[in-house]
Amino acid sequence: MQRSRLAATLVAAATVAGAAAVVAATAHAQTGTSTGLDNNWYAAAPYLMPQSNNPPDPVTVMNATGQKAFQLAFILAPKSGGCSPTWDGTSPVSSDTTVGDAINRIRGNGGDVSVSVGGYGGTKLGQTCGTVDATAAAYQQVVAKYNLKAIDFDLEEPEYEDTAAIANELGAAKKLQADNPGLFVSVTMPGTAAGTGWFGTQLLDQAKSIGFSPNNFSIMPFDGGFNGGGASQVSALEAFHGLLQSHLGWDSDTAYAHEGFSGMNGKSDTSEYFNISDFQTVYDYATSHHLGRFTFWAVNRDRQCTTTTDNSVCSNVQQNDWDFTKFTTRFAGATPPQTTPPTSPTSPTSNPPGTCSAPEWQKTQVYTGGTLVSHNSHKWTAKWWTQGEEPGTTGQWGVWTDNGGC
Repeated sequence: MQRSRLAATLVAAATVAGAAAVVAATAHAQTGTSTGLDNNWYAAAPYLMPQSNNPPDPVTVMNATGQKAFQLAFILAPKSGGCSPTWDGTSPVSSDTTVGDAINRIRGNGGDVSVSVGGYGGTKLGQTCGTVDATAAAYQQVVAKYNLKAIDFDLEEPEYEDTAAIANELGAAKKLQADNPGLFVSVTMPGTAAGTGWFGTQLLDQAKSIGFSPNNFSIMPFDGGFNGGGASQVSALEAFHGLLQSHLGWDSDTAYAHEGFSGMNGKSDTSEYFNISDFQTVYDYATSHHLGRFTFWAVNRDRQCTTTTDNSVCSNVQQNDWDFTKFTTRFAGATPPQTTPPTSPTSPTSNPPGTCSAPEWQKTQVYTGGTLVSHNSHKWTAKWWTQGEEPGTTGQWGVWTDNGGC
């Protein structure tokens, strides 16, 4: 699953050149302050390499698509060895300004970032740090440096098959979650036709054994066994849904709500092809089953090939620039995920005593998960993003929870 991630570093001049002006205008420090987007945006953040694979200007992508969040990749151990976080194994986080400037541009344009640790290839911090606490301390430097509200653990080869390293990664993820309340934590792993392979099920078992429940477990259904395009990916996601139930003990709705798709746009490393129509197939499945995450590798490739067929910088399929990113933008407004997996079924929140003090529901208003409104002398809480669906009606999804009379 190479995903063409190890191409030569090609820092985008446009990103760096525009950074100073934006930083000055927003009066941010090196990495600014996170805007704290809703979790639906972190769950719909496509991957972007900010220092490699000819990175596009993220603000250009945002303005063209409405996308607000990106999954910046990858944090690795230094190629020279050690337990300090670096970008791509070469650029120390401690002295970074390039990625920090890109983050400021994104935040200055109303967005935010998650950071992905691991990925395919390279040496991972879980392999070199030796203990859970040391691994967590290295990642905490990244969270603090960039004021992160979200982090992704992309657990792949060769670390994926190293039991001790995976224990360090999952233990560190659990510690970060506890030490940074509200941090959105996703775990991404290889996908197979059976959902995920033996090492993936071992990963799920390890997470359960330490009591770790991330916001989301995602699979990457590409690079082997997915020549059926979107249909074969949907089949794998449905199989993974069953694994989440059997290995974690979740009911069906909980499993869907905390399951994610991490696709690859265009031509994969094994010459599978995923076109716009395939993304539409998976998107329809994800939204109809209320999956909790929808992302892809990578924005760097979200453009048609013209002067090159380098799979790291273009998709090798027919498309307009940023067509695949538009799916993540749509997903962010379709099914915002829950924050953490419940340990047991919960009862609806009781309505506070008194009259209907919550704002009256408006048909044209956009509501996001957790919003409280009043309607027909009852109080209602939105389960996820909605517009035009009246509280108290069955509707398509049953988006409103009735909290009782005012």
